[in-house]
Amino acid sequence: MSVLPREAVRLGLAAESKEDAILAAGRILEELGAVEPGYAEAMLERERGMSTSVGEGFAIPHGTDESRSLIKTTALSFAQFPSGVDWPEDRVYVCIGIAARDDSHMEILASLATILMEPEQARQLREAQDPEVVLSVLAALEQPTPEQSQPNEEANHQERTASLPG
Repeated sequence: MSVLPREAVRLGLAAESKEDAILAAGRILEELGAVEPGYAEAMLERERGMSTSVGEGFAIPHGTDESRSLIKTTALSFAQFPSGVDWPEDRVYVCIGIAARDDSHMEILASLATILMEPEQARQLREAQDPEVVLSVLAALEQPTPEQSQPNEEANHQERTASLPG
């Protein structure tokens, strides 16, 4: 499964509150089969402890460390709210939900930060009317996670020895 499959991209949603927006992002992950029921509530628990708003109209909700047992596979959800949702720090237009079985959520967060620092890419995501636009902008996130591919030790050895002098 792709980290962000097309069916995880939902455009044109509405939410009355940040809690509704976070639950929508969590339900998408549940519908994908990436998480067990209860993960969306863990996303709300994380939000109560620390805001997931990252500015520029984006929030990146994810569960607590304790909720990792509810994650079946690493996945993202993309929930766009064209009218916006009030967060204490910002008005959010896109929630990108993260479910990561291991520490890959840090890599995903770093990649998202890089993408969102580009104003044009952030605008395209906020205003997208076609899931293909979202998938194209977020294509950099589609790197294999440790659970999707194991390193080839022989290839790594050959790479290391090829760079040795002599």
